Amino acid sequence: MDFFFYAVPGLILAVVLFGGYRVVRRSLQIRRAWNSGLTAEARCLRMFTTTHGGGNDTSVSTTLHHVYEFTARDGRLVRFEEEGGPATTIEGDIVTVHYAEGHEVVATAKSPGRAGLAASTIAILAFLGVIAVFCVGFMVTYSQVFDGFGFGEDGVDTTDTVVVDGVTITP
Repeated sequence: MDFFFYAVPGLILAVVLFGGYRVVRRSLQIRRAWNSGLTAEARCLRMFTTTHGGGNDTSVSTTLHHVYEFTARDGRLVRFEEEGGPATTIEGDIVTVHYAEGHEVVATAKSPGRAGLAASTIAILAFLGVIAVFCVGFMVTYSQVFDGFGFGEDGVDTTDTVVVDGVTITP
């Protein structure tokens, strides 16, 4: 039974840490693309939406995605997908993308907004941090309550002397 109270918060904590890693990684990629100074004209190849929710009286959230294609400075044809772009960009439109060269080209069609990127990254990390602190706090509290009082595997307190039918039993 103890396993359950450590495994579930541990699994949630692992997902939160992975999510934090992904948020920081994407933030650094976008910042690197903006700081590189390289821009190109890209064509919007496709625009589509994804929806989440809507079951059991929950709200529906819709995310807009764009697929862009451009030719990098070294002649490579680069195609990438980005979510959260403007709804006014439709298939066939030409937009300016910022990109960074390397083994893997990182690109974004978002215009530079370092303060907004930093604020959104910090907000998401703070939210994930609250979840992580709750999970760790739950595991520590559970450990202190059930292990600190000397409960054994069967739930019986093993730290005190017990009297059963006039017979004193000491652990």
